[in-house]
Amino acid sequence: MPDSETITVIAIDGPAGSGKSTVGRRLAEHLGLDYLDTGAMYRGVTFAALRRGIDPADAADVARLAEAVELDVTGGIVLVDGVDATIEIRGPEVTRAVSLVAANPAVRTEMVRRQRAWAAQHGGGVLEGRDIGTVVFPDAALKVYLTASPEVRAQRRAKEVTDLDYATVAADIARRDAADQGREASPLTEAADALVVDTSDLAIDEIVADLVRRLP
Repeated sequence: MPDSETITVIAIDGPAGSGKSTVGRRLAEHLGLDYLDTGAMYRGVTFAALRRGIDPADAADVARLAEAVELDVTGGIVLVDGVDATIEIRGPEVTRAVSLVAANPAVRTEMVRRQRAWAAQHGGGVLEGRDIGTVVFPDAALKVYLTASPEVRAQRRAKEVTDLDYATVAADIARRDAADQGREASPLTEAADALVVDTSDLAIDEIVADLVRRLP
């Protein structure tokens, strides 16, 4: 693991719709750091599995795929084996299957390896996901856990996914929460020393300014 004392790593964790991506991108831009959406990596593996006809529940085949697949999630574009999957990885098919892939211990091991390598290559950065502060970089300079009310989170996601209604999105979020928090491998949980921020009624600029003040 890269020495997080010599590189600046900011870990942002939280459930779907809590504001991780918006806050993470804005914070990285403010600090002049690179940004990594680790959730897009798991979605990329899921997209690759579906594209190749691999059952996401087939742990062995998906694990082998995770080691071989080419992923590039920088710059807001998600390339999977050279294919632009930026839109597809947020679609309902990938969304329904990604929890199975993310719960695969071998997949998580490979993605954590890649995430640490990315941070080492970029000299640190703002990484957002579900296990950054607990598993990937437990010694990050700042660990943040974002949350929001289920209603707000569903409203945010419903605006992003135009082909699904609010009730469907809310049900998907509840299902994803249960899967993320209940899996054996790196479950979604707050790091003991993480700053917990409820983003339900806070402006993005307000959140970012507070996080900047808390950096050592």
